[in-house]
Amino acid sequence: MEWSDVRLFLAIARNGSLGAAARTVGLTQPTMGRRLRALEASLGHTLFQRSNAGFVLTDEGSAVLTRAERMEDEALALERELAGGGQSLEGLLRISSSDWFGTHVLAPVLARFVDVHPRVSLELITDARLYDLSRREADLVFRIQPFDEPEVMQRRLMNVAYGLYAARGSKKIKKGSKGSGLSIVTLDAAYRDFPDVRWLREKLPEARVSISSNNRSAQAVLCAAGAGLAVLPRLLGDAMDALELVNLGEAPPARPVWMGYHRDLRRQARLRALIESVVDELADDKH
Repeated sequence: MEWSDVRLFLAIARNGSLGAAARTVGLTQPTMGRRLRALEASLGHTLFQRSNAGFVLTDEGSAVLTRAERMEDEALALERELAGGGQSLEGLLRISSSDWFGTHVLAPVLARFVDVHPRVSLELITDARLYDLSRREADLVFRIQPFDEPEVMQRRLMNVAYGLYAARGSKKIKKGSKGSGLSIVTLDAAYRDFPDVRWLREKLPEARVSISSNNRSAQAVLCAAGAGLAVLPRLLGDAMDALELVNLGEAPPARPVWMGYHRDLRRQARLRALIESVVDELADDKH
């Protein structure tokens, strides 16, 4: 098996369909299907069972999967090792973060960085999904929980304060209110255990959820438009003139932001330069 065939096989196994796998590796769906048929013919085995639910591994396919993942691990390790030795301040860096943090916090820092280092290209991916550093889905990741992978170098970058906001000029909340007659904009059910979501439920248990969203920037716009109260990062809410803070006697809990990268890239010059810029501008301790 050639490495290019292994990549295609892994993409299909992980995505469960030719279309999704094709988008992952940058090929068309017909090309993906043709390459898979050729691979199965060369091996003399059917690797996937085609069904209405998608592509499911056969017993032979499951046996191939274990070996293919080992091949991938070695190929990616080699790629990281070579990339990590790059001492020139040029090339691509992929950065992953949440939507609001990427837009309102990282974007200005990144703009200043590429102005100083014009030969470095940055790709900013704002997504709730946790990108895999070992597979080089991203080179530098910012998130609100620490990394538990042993091969990841990490540091606590900053502590983000949160506040409760309302549209400016809206009706004031009466002291001691439990939220009766009020509407709130909050994170969707997938994030119901986030500290700020729990805080909002405890403080305003009688409030009605008017709109839920997994996008903090969307929540801010909805709140400003009068859809309801919203808990937002202060870095986001304070920057919007259409919003004003609501005081319920205590602030929502703050959240840390962690920064992580794969240890194989720790000597890469362009990554080191970017990390230094981010730390200089954003880190609470500045060192």
